Amino acid sequence: MSTTAAESALLGQTETFAHEVVRVLAPRWERERRIGREAVLQAAALGLTRLEVPEAWGGLAMSFGCKARVAEILGAADFAFTMSLINTQNVATKLARSAPQELARHYVPGLIEGRLLGCTALTEPGAGSDFAAIGTRATRTAQGWRLDGAKAWITNASEADVVLLYAQTEPGSGGRGIAGFVIDAHREGFVREPAFQLAGQHAIGTGGFRLEGYLARDEEMLQPPGQAFKAALGSINGARTYIAAMSCGMTAEALRIASEYGERRHSFGGPLAGHQGWRWRLAEASSELAACRMMVAHAAALIDAGADAQLASAQAKLLSTRMAERQLHVLAQAMGAEGLREEHPFGRHLIGARVASFVDGSTEMLLERISAVMRKPG
Repeated sequence: MSTTAAESALLGQTETFAHEVVRVLAPRWERERRIGREAVLQAAALGLTRLEVPEAWGGLAMSFGCKARVAEILGAADFAFTMSLINTQNVATKLARSAPQELARHYVPGLIEGRLLGCTALTEPGAGSDFAAIGTRATRTAQGWRLDGAKAWITNASEADVVLLYAQTEPGSGGRGIAGFVIDAHREGFVREPAFQLAGQHAIGTGGFRLEGYLARDEEMLQPPGQAFKAALGSINGARTYIAAMSCGMTAEALRIASEYGERRHSFGGPLAGHQGWRWRLAEASSELAACRMMVAHAAALIDAGADAQLASAQAKLLSTRMAERQLHVLAQAMGAEGLREEHPFGRHLIGARVASFVDGSTEMLLERISAVMRKPG
C-alpha cells in the first residue's frame, strides 16, 4: 500500500502515540469503564480526527488506505479507543462533506479538535443487522421533524455530543423511507441511557439513548428518504475494512509480545523459542496475519479507487476477525500465565476480537453478503 510523504509522517507519529499513550492508558480506561477522552484530544492534535476531512475544513484529505493503516496501528494498542476515535472522525468527515454550511460550521471544528465526540446510530433494541427494520420514527411537523424511538449498541453513545441518526419517515416502506438526521445530544428530547456494562472494551462507550419528541429542523436532515439507506450501506464497506485492519493490529501486537517473551523465557534448558512446537504456533499466526493484511490492503485500494468493495471488504472482515479470535487464543496460550498480567493486552484484545465479529455486520451477515455477490450473474 503506497503512501505519500505526509501520510508516512503521520503514520510514524501515530506509532509513537499508540505506544506511549494508548497502550499505557488503555488498562486504566478499562478499569474506570470510560472513554479515553484525554487521549482523543491528543489524537486530534496529531490530526487523527481530520484524516478524511476536506482541506477546506482544516482536514488532511488523506486516503482511505492511510486510515486503514492508522486503524491497525491504534488497534494494536487498544481496539476500544480506536473504535471511539474513528467514529468521531467519521462524523466529522460526513458533516464536512455533506451537511449545510451553517450546520457543518456548528459541529465540525469541535469534532476535529476532539472537544466533541460523534456517533452514528443505526442499531435499535429490536433491529440490529436488519437495518431496514428500524422503528425510530420521524414525523413531519410545521417546525421540522419530530423524532421518537430508541437506539442501542451504539459506539460512543455514553458520551457523544453529535449523533448521525437514521429514522423511518414512512412505516412499512423499508429502506425507501429511511432518512438521516444530525442530532444534538444536549437538546431537549434526547435522553441518554446509562453506558452498557460489558465483559470489556468499555472505552468504546457502548450504550443507547431515547428520542422523546426531539425536534429536528429541516436543515438537520442530512440525507432524505431514498438516499439515506443507500448512503449508510455504502459507508459500511469502509467500516468493515478498518475493523479488519484493527483485527490485524491486535494480532500483530500479540505476536510481537509473544515472540519477545519466547526469546527470554527459558523452559527445559532453553528458551521457549527453541522448542519446535512453540515456534510453529507463532509461524502459523504470522502467516495468517500476512494474508489478512493483504486482503485489507486490497479492499482499501478498491475504496480509494472508487470501485465496488463490498465483496473485498466483507471477505477481509470475515477472515481477519476469525483469524484474530483464533490466533489471539493461541498466542495467549503461548505466553502461559504471564499473558494474564494487565500490562499485556491479551485479555482486552480477546474481547476486542469478539466485538469486532459483531459490529458492522456479524459473521453470519457477512457470509450472506458474500454469497449474494457470488450468485450475481457475470
